[in-house]
Amino acid sequence: MGWFKRLTSGIQTATRNKKDTPEGLWYKCERCSETVTRKELRENHYKCPNCAYHDRIGSAEYFEMLFDGSFEEYQPDMAAADPLEFSDLKSYKDRLKAAQKKTGLTDAIRVAKGKINRRPIIIACMDFSFIGGSMGSVVGEKIAIAIDEARSSRTPLLIISKTGGARMMEAAFSLMQMAKTSAKLSQLAKAGVPYFSLMTDPTTGGVTASYAMLGDINLAEPEALIAFAGPRVVKETIKKELPAGFQTSEFLLEKGFLDFIVDRSELKERLGDLLYLFEPAKKGV
Repeated sequence: MGWFKRLTSGIQTATRNKKDTPEGLWYKCERCSETVTRKELRENHYKCPNCAYHDRIGSAEYFEMLFDGSFEEYQPDMAAADPLEFSDLKSYKDRLKAAQKKTGLTDAIRVAKGKINRRPIIIACMDFSFIGGSMGSVVGEKIAIAIDEARSSRTPLLIISKTGGARMMEAAFSLMQMAKTSAKLSQLAKAGVPYFSLMTDPTTGGVTASYAMLGDINLAEPEALIAFAGPRVVKETIKKELPAGFQTSEFLLEKGFLDFIVDRSELKERLGDLLYLFEPAKKGV
């Protein structure tokens, strides 16, 4: 005779009622490992509320933070070709398609015109999520378009750099963009139109050696890596230990390569101040 009878009806286990946590709801800081909701991170300008670490963000987030509201985007559908028919582990065409599908972007930069604190500005912002923010022919062409528009409309230009450097899959076509963008910026300077360069983490390679360092005002976010060759490459080349904080924005500010460092929460106001200071004097005043 059985003394006990196992009941199965009416019993609910914890796992049966467990709800899956929506993907992307939480953010874990890369530096201090503090965990917060994505909503909290967004409300804090995509900085860790605990240690103020600036998380990497893209053009969508910068446009949302900086523009007063609506903006007009230039050439949103411009995409790279594959003139060299480049292929390594996979073809360049396949890499482009994969990056476009993953990010929803056509290339590693977006250009838009809007207002910051009611003053017009053109912003060209790079996206690291698209093949490491690499500079190819489309990046160079869109920057050229931004500069031409800034020059013709006499509107200040801001370029936000976030990049691993030149795009090797385009070889010389990529390297040509260094000279192309630098020459265009020379025309902008001769026209007397302000250009502000914001360097974020990371800003490296051919971008650093061209338009990123050519601003009338060069500014950066805190602790951003800014370099031509990375610290590991430099260390292996010179066979010496590097100074603490080498190639961070704080190090470059100390050496005179930057005008100032700005916290992301203050970025819009600081840019608004620059637009006011560089605003042409009104005739008769």
